[in-house]
Amino acid sequence: MKFGIDRLLVDPALRAPLEGKRVALVAHPASVTADLTHSLDALIAAGVNITAAFGPQHGLKGDKQDNMEETPDESDPRYGIPVFSLYGEVRRPSGQMMSSADVFLFDLQDLGCRIYTFVTTLLYMLEAAAAHGKTVWVLDRPNPAGRPVEGTLLEPGQESFVGAGPMPMRHGLTLGEMGHWFIRHFKLDVDYRVIEMHDWLPEAGPGFGWPTDRIWINPSPNAASVNMARAYAGTVMLEGATLSEGRGTTRPLEVLFGAPDVDANAVHAEMQRIAPEWLAGCALRECWFLPTFHKHVGELCHGLMIHAEGAFYDHTAFRPWRLQALAFKAVRNLYPDYPLWRDFPYEYEFDRLAIDVINGGPALREWVDDPASTPADLDARTAPDEAAWREEVSDLLLY
Repeated sequence: MKFGIDRLLVDPALRAPLEGKRVALVAHPASVTADLTHSLDALIAAGVNITAAFGPQHGLKGDKQDNMEETPDESDPRYGIPVFSLYGEVRRPSGQMMSSADVFLFDLQDLGCRIYTFVTTLLYMLEAAAAHGKTVWVLDRPNPAGRPVEGTLLEPGQESFVGAGPMPMRHGLTLGEMGHWFIRHFKLDVDYRVIEMHDWLPEAGPGFGWPTDRIWINPSPNAASVNMARAYAGTVMLEGATLSEGRGTTRPLEVLFGAPDVDANAVHAEMQRIAPEWLAGCALRECWFLPTFHKHVGELCHGLMIHAEGAFYDHTAFRPWRLQALAFKAVRNLYPDYPLWRDFPYEYEFDRLAIDVINGGPALREWVDDPASTPADLDARTAPDEAAWREEVSDLLLY
């Protein structure tokens, strides 16, 4: 198969509209061709007039480890072009930035999750292009989590940098498709084009969204594997909890939780008692880890590792958002007074709990904290949102 960047490079007819235009590239370390050449180098070698580059959260180089760790603007040492940061002094492209090019190529590898900020960066780029009369092309890449949809829709008034609009946590779209939804939902008047992939099969094994003949490269420092990409729509919620998501270890965001004061085996048993069907599609393995930084640094944590891979993975049965919700519920049942929710500024939101920012509203947290709530209650709240989203985007699917 071919990603959007690969098709653009091999087909002169696709590149023809770029002739005589100033072109900017939005990219990060995973923005590479099939032979692992970075898209910036490949486009310049192909004769495209690249006049600027943009880096999203974690930077063009992908060197910034944590959330709210900003990247400054700089100049590319090889090509002498400006490299603008969309996660520094600004997160929305400024007029000065937009004046650097006529066409903006968006070539970011996404994880298929609303909270992964590259989705919001695409919206902000489209809005800026509409305001300044610019053109945006998405060079499409796979959604490694495939087509499954999961989670409640973001509630009105809960928008943030990790909540661009009323979509579920696991949205099932590529960024090219998401661009079409943004334009329709927000009524944007912008010149937009998707350079589609060739032969992407999001529901076919063994990759189920990620082609097994392509190398996985971290699109952000903690996105180290396809297993992480599959689990992320659940494990990212740990960023709003005091439980560790495995930062400071070699497998961040692949653990269901870890903590020095929680019995992981007891939590696992309680999860099986409450909703065994929500554990389907993966294997959970007891693990121990000692974070070298971040939460519980230097403390031995007991946790559960998620294996949504190999023979353990069932693409249609695995539901990471419900799995993570169930882990929270089990911890709350076993440790009623556990200080589960972190209260700290999260992605520039200072007045809401991080768990509510992440989920686009308080419904998940309220379900966890209500002793009388059941898995059926959460399903009743969530399933209609999931069905509505599938229907809303059904005509936008390109593959």
